[in-house]
This record gives sequence, C-alpha cells and structure tokens, in this order.
Amino acid sequence: MTPRARTLLVRVWRQIPFFTWLIALWMLLWGQFTVLAFLSGLVMAIVVTRVFRLPPVELSGRINLWWGLLFVGEFVAALVRGSLTVAWQVLDFRRQPGAAIVAVQLRTDDDLIMTHTAVTASLIPGSLIVEVDRDRRVLYLHVIGIRSDADLERQRESVLHWEQRIVRAVGSSAQVRQIEDGEAVPDRERGGAR
Repeated sequence: MTPRARTLLVRVWRQIPFFTWLIALWMLLWGQFTVLAFLSGLVMAIVVTRVFRLPPVELSGRINLWWGLLFVGEFVAALVRGSLTVAWQVLDFRRQPGAAIVAVQLRTDDDLIMTHTAVTASLIPGSLIVEVDRDRRVLYLHVIGIRSDADLERQRESVLHWEQRIVRAVGSSAQVRQIEDGEAVPDRERGGAR
C-alpha cells in the first residue's frame, strides 16, 4: 500500500465515528430506522462534511469502556441530583440560591476534551458555560447555589472531575498520565497568561 493510500485510509477511519453520529442523528431527527433513512443520512453526512469543511479532529484512538460506562452512570446521577437541587432552590422561599461566575482551569490541552467537559458541565442543571478561553484552557460557568468560597471550590472540583472522567474514557495515554500525575499544561503551551 502506498503512503498516500495509507494516509487516506487513516483519515477515513478517523472520520467513521463522526459519520456514524451524523447518520444516527439524521435517523433520530426523522424518527425512522430504515435503509432509506440510513442511505439519506449517509448522503447528508457526506454533504455536510464536504460543504462545511472543518479541520479534522484528531481522536486518541483509545476508548476505555469501563471508564465510559462509569462516566455515563455518574452523569445520569448528576443530572438527577442537579434537577432535584435546582427544584429545591426554586421552591425554598426562605433564601435566594446565590449565583456566581466560576473560572475553571482545565489540565489537558485538547480541544475535544475541553468541548466534552464544557458540554457535560453545562448539561447538568444549575450550571451553564458562559465563555471559553481556548488559549488558556479556562471554562467560565454561571452557577446557581453558590454561597461561599467552599461552594466555589466544590464547583471547580466537579468540573475537573468531569474532565478526569472524560480523559480516562477517551483521552490518549499521555493525557491519562497527565491527569493521574495532577499536572497542568504549562502557560507557554497555552499561549501565555493573560
């Protein structure tokens, strides 16, 4: 096999998860799981990826099913807990829940991990991503239920916990080692401090 053909094969192989997701999304949108829906989803996935050319996302090529299942279980529990907490804060007329903007410095320097972490933190009721500083790897969240510095720190630890779970599930071996060692990305690699 020629190097050019091998490069093309690797590129196609890396895009299969995205094509699969786009096809599944298409079938879910139409509510049909038929051969025709699959084929039309495949055509739409090809059109979308060719018309809206984005830089290719480099996947680590590593998926740890145990950590992935643990992430999903914890995420579902956090959704339920967050929903109940927000409902209680709304119904508790004795005091205002309090709110704050919380800055969380992520430890890994990967756009995909950062995106997954931001989406996860934002989907849990009670917090919402309001800004992302990609160069410095900082997520800014609006969080309700903050009354003290301990609450702020608990929220930061929660976001870092989600980052850790995502890295363990789909991150590269180097990212897993980085998380286990508790290392952060040096400022020079993040574009410097602001």
